[in-house]
Amino acid sequence: MPRSLRLILPCIAVHIIQRGNNRAACFRSESDYLVYLSHLRQLSDKYDCAVHAYCLMTNHVHLLMTPSGDGACTGLMRDLGQRYVQYFNREHERTGTLWEGRFRSCVAESSRYVLACHRYIELNPVRSGMVEHPSGYLWSSHAVNAGIRSDNFVKPHPDVEALAADPAKRYAAYQNLFVERLDPLLVQNIRDATNAGYP
Repeated sequence: MPRSLRLILPCIAVHIIQRGNNRAACFRSESDYLVYLSHLRQLSDKYDCAVHAYCLMTNHVHLLMTPSGDGACTGLMRDLGQRYVQYFNREHERTGTLWEGRFRSCVAESSRYVLACHRYIELNPVRSGMVEHPSGYLWSSHAVNAGIRSDNFVKPHPDVEALAADPAKRYAAYQNLFVERLDPLLVQNIRDATNAGYP
């Protein structure tokens, strides 16, 4: 049976999930997270994909990014997967696959959905019971998007920039998005759309 075609469009944000094979850990040490982010940083420049949000969980990864052209997202994820697996297998003296098949994705076709994806991605560690607030999780973009720390690797999405013209007000508005938890139905809708590959 042929693979279904992914719907990834130039200049439209896309939410990506990649899981470890059999839900096994794909990050075992601090250096693993740092290496993954280093490769992601390099490849986002190479493929001209703006990374807006990310969260590296123990056994899976969430990304929200906007590719500039056809094939940019797929090329980035292919190279990122290959580079990181080579590192991970060498570092942890293992062989074989690390990822559970192809990455899953869905386009974020509206402002509401872009902001929901930001919340969904950066609230992952809270839903998993790892931290009480997303700012307490080191391996996500929340601290950058909320103005707690700076990192020019994370590029604000236009819908985040539209929260306020003044940066201080924008950061405050972004932080306010996380005062309440996401509605469970919205969480399920985002999961379903991303796993099935539809908008």
